[in-house]
Amino acid sequence: MTPGIEQARKAGITHTVHEYEHDSSIESYGVEAAQKLGIPEDQVFKTLVVSLEGGDLAVGVIPVSSMLSMKLIAKAAGAKKAKMAEPADVERLTGYVLGSVSPLGQKKRLKTIVDAAALQHPRIHVSAGRRGLEIELCPKDLVRLVDGEFAELC
Repeated sequence: MTPGIEQARKAGITHTVHEYEHDSSIESYGVEAAQKLGIPEDQVFKTLVVSLEGGDLAVGVIPVSSMLSMKLIAKAAGAKKAKMAEPADVERLTGYVLGSVSPLGQKKRLKTIVDAAALQHPRIHVSAGRRGLEIELCPKDLVRLVDGEFAELC
């Protein structure tokens, strides 16, 4: 049980946990999840943490098949600029190691923006907080659980 799964369970939302054997030689964790679970890459979302102008951090949740636009996430977060956050800051504030950061169950709740592409799917997959572990849920439930919002990020 990870903090992300626990958050979904306690909230009583409908979700499914999927586990697969992670191959440590693969660097694209989201693509690996899509392949091993047999689902389209545009339904698997990765969690990226950015540092905003002024030092605040924010979370972007985007399809693994897409690239995060720093301009778009900065705008959605109400900042002028954004850059990828330092790995040590990500791990310290989320409580997860890189490659398994979940938008759910983070140590410190960060401003979270989910790419609007998620609304094209009844259910999406995000990291459950450990490599080889995904949680499938409704995008609107995800946004509600993280007190987030939808915006164009890619």
